[in-house]
Amino acid sequence: MMGPAHSLSGAAAWLGVGAAAAAAGRPMPWPVVLVGALICAGAALAPDLDHKAATISRAFGPLSRWLCEIVDKLSYAVYKATKKQGDPRRSGGHRTLTHTWLWAVLIGAGTSVLAITGGRWAVLGILFAHMVLAIEGLLWRATRGSSSDVLVWLLAATSAWILAGVLDQPNNGANWLFTEPGQEYLWLGLPIVLGALVHDIGDALTVSGCPILWPIPIGRKRWYPIGPPKAMRFRAGSWVELKVLMPAFMLLGGVGCAAALNVI
Repeated sequence: MMGPAHSLSGAAAWLGVGAAAAAAGRPMPWPVVLVGALICAGAALAPDLDHKAATISRAFGPLSRWLCEIVDKLSYAVYKATKKQGDPRRSGGHRTLTHTWLWAVLIGAGTSVLAITGGRWAVLGILFAHMVLAIEGLLWRATRGSSSDVLVWLLAATSAWILAGVLDQPNNGANWLFTEPGQEYLWLGLPIVLGALVHDIGDALTVSGCPILWPIPIGRKRWYPIGPPKAMRFRAGSWVELKVLMPAFMLLGGVGCAAALNVI
């Protein structure tokens, strides 16, 4: 899928988790609902770090383009080193390492560790990076062109600072779900794991499929492209994505948000 659909699906997924948490008797404070949805929307773009033409490659200027080139080469090296006889030859690393459940879990766990050990500046950095990606994904029409980059970064930095301040207030969610002393913001890894997995599931619906289960081998392949029957798949950017899935994500996200906040 394309970046906007990935971001919308990420936000909708976290709002759905918020609705489930409320139904289970562990409701999220409203700042957790908001911040989690934005982080998940941003994290749903992150697996495309292996693609030099993806939205994330433009989000942080030369830094993100350089990072995408490194991740692409790393992913390709891992693919070559671990592929089985049935896996096809490739010329790049797109839709390999960063599109797996293992990558999602490792990135989420690393973020949680950083959040609880790095202090306020680490939390601000996590929020800023994902605010930038969320803005790029959700407001894609307004952020086209390099002239908007500085405005996006300023908006993301301001949002990160304000939201961190709100979360720091008593009962506003810094210690949501994990309540022991020293576990504040441990939950930040959850929307990142969810966003990455939602991205992978979205790509699995497209023509090429997605090797979500790596490194678990399936038959003669270790990089088996998981997906529905080919007749049910669509091309990225097609009318199915734009006219069906994106409106559905908006609707589901709205319902999930209302349920998470006990409005319905």
